[in-house]
Amino acid sequence: MSMVASAATRAAPAGKRRGYDGVAVTVPVTIPYVRYSTRSAHWWLGRALAELIRGAGIAKGEVDGVCVSSFTLGPDTAVGLMQHLGMSPRWLDHIPMGGASGVVALRRAARAVQAGDAEVIACIAGDTNHVDSFRNTVSQFSRFAQDAVYPYGAGGPNASFALLTDYYMKHYGASREDFGKLCVAQRDNALKNPHALMKKPLTLQQYLDARPITDPIHLFDCVMPCAGAEGYLVMSEERARALKLPYARVRSTIERHNAFPEDPIQFRGGWAMDKDALFDHAGVAPADVDFLETYDDYPVINAMQFEDLGFCAKGEVAGFIRANEFTIDGSFPFNTSGGQLSVGQAGAAGGYLGFVQALRQLTGSAGRTQVKDAKIGVVSGFGMINYDRGLCSGAAILERGATQGEAA
Repeated sequence: MSMVASAATRAAPAGKRRGYDGVAVTVPVTIPYVRYSTRSAHWWLGRALAELIRGAGIAKGEVDGVCVSSFTLGPDTAVGLMQHLGMSPRWLDHIPMGGASGVVALRRAARAVQAGDAEVIACIAGDTNHVDSFRNTVSQFSRFAQDAVYPYGAGGPNASFALLTDYYMKHYGASREDFGKLCVAQRDNALKNPHALMKKPLTLQQYLDARPITDPIHLFDCVMPCAGAEGYLVMSEERARALKLPYARVRSTIERHNAFPEDPIQFRGGWAMDKDALFDHAGVAPADVDFLETYDDYPVINAMQFEDLGFCAKGEVAGFIRANEFTIDGSFPFNTSGGQLSVGQAGAAGGYLGFVQALRQLTGSAGRTQVKDAKIGVVSGFGMINYDRGLCSGAAILERGATQGEAA
């Protein structure tokens, strides 16, 4: 099998792209996660919006744009949520892209602000988790799942990621010990994060000895579903400075959907098509990045993103993992909140978790998870698993704008 993209799927050269000059991303908020909740998704999303308004010191009516991501909002979409929350925005988007939603929301919102279609856009993601919510979600996740996967007993993501993980380990030499090193580092980071649900240290031996779920996936390879919400605001830099808000700037973004459809099983994501465009547009290289926040529903996806985003070459991830330390003060600070594997996966909010954490890093508000002198960060997203691959991917390069001490 050829590992080289065909002409049909190789990324076409992008035209001259406009930068994101003048756009500020600010007010990162997390509504603390709980394992189960009888509240609706509407409640969680409303809490996130309320915290954004409070954090910015503005009135609700000043938020004239909203972007929403949620799996459990149905039968409503973003439109119904606006009625529920008593809002009348002049710009509205609903992004059902799971773990890629945080980056995709940024792209849409930033361009809307530049175009003057909205002045203050709230990007919010959240889900509830009733006792039976997760089973219902995976049983109806897609037409593929309803018709061809769930009826045969493989409706959840564990079986799909077992396929991907097994293939990846056999072809690229990554071991359970390598994946375990990432999980242990993320748990160490999570212990410094007050929002993380996982409160106990994790050792490599505990990881290796954990009960199997679907070979080769074991317990600590899997995220824990929960309820919660995340959010941030997009506005002009001028508006952010007037409000005395610390903010980050956007250097570059990419997104890609249904990448490499000819691959028999996913061993790379859409980042591999567009990483050169991502860094070229930003005017930086992977070596310039101070921290990385990836979507991490399973460790194998972390490994793919290391390679596909250019931090190491394809097939070299095992050596990269063994050569680096991934804690907040390590040689390669990674998923500094603890990531979903140790914070929890609050549905679509999981696609915002890394983004919100990156904003905290770049505005100097990350508390005990703060990376020293963080100036440039990369955030990546991955979503919508459909049996043997995830269909959506994206990434953004952010830089420190005005921090807490500089915003005025």
